[in-house]
Amino acid sequence: MSQLVLIHGPGAGSCSAGFKYQKEHFSNCLTPDLPGHPDGDSLDTVEEYTEWLHGYLHQQGHSSEVVLCGFTLGACVALQYALDYPDEVAGLLLMTIAMRPKERAPGSLEFRLNAAKDEKVHEEWLDAMRHSMMFIESGLREQLIECHRIVGPISQYNDLVTIDNFDVQDRISELKTPLVLVRGLDDPGKPDEYELEIHEAVTGSKYVKLEQAGHFPMAERPADINKLIEELMA
Repeated sequence: MSQLVLIHGPGAGSCSAGFKYQKEHFSNCLTPDLPGHPDGDSLDTVEEYTEWLHGYLHQQGHSSEVVLCGFTLGACVALQYALDYPDEVAGLLLMTIAMRPKERAPGSLEFRLNAAKDEKVHEEWLDAMRHSMMFIESGLREQLIECHRIVGPISQYNDLVTIDNFDVQDRISELKTPLVLVRGLDDPGKPDEYELEIHEAVTGSKYVKLEQAGHFPMAERPADINKLIEELMA
């Protein structure tokens, strides 16, 4: 029987709380909080997070038939895991991901650093997080904002740098794991269509575009994401 593992990123609370609807729907899923989110120290690379997750899952007794679902940093970790341990992964659902370094708006990284030093900028950062979660139900959105207060902007800065150093272009053709890619069509950040690049590089992959969804489809269109996960686990 497959084991579902949900892997968070630096947005939507920077912790597993963003998978609220999946945790309710899939009662036996695993939702680890990555190191530094908020406990412990953040790691420097996707490879290091992947090794941490590999150790975590093996400690839980899961060394095969895992289905990995992640967004942003979590999606990078899931993809790296499937490339490094292909015999252990039964399926991948990846949201808001690139297989190469992303191009960010000028000043976006410095904004996080300044938010850690200036109270006014810190509130502006939280407002920016609210804006990025505009399609998430208001009650959950505010819960995730409180998570952001706890985890803080430096953790997010570190995660964005980690994501920007992630590059598996030269290995993507190795991927044989069943793959579903999801893009929110109304992402307020208007990122490039990185998911399409992966879809075109991986034979047999499925590419799903969702309206009224942005950076965090699992919390914005939960019924659709839950159905896609069920199909992967069938």
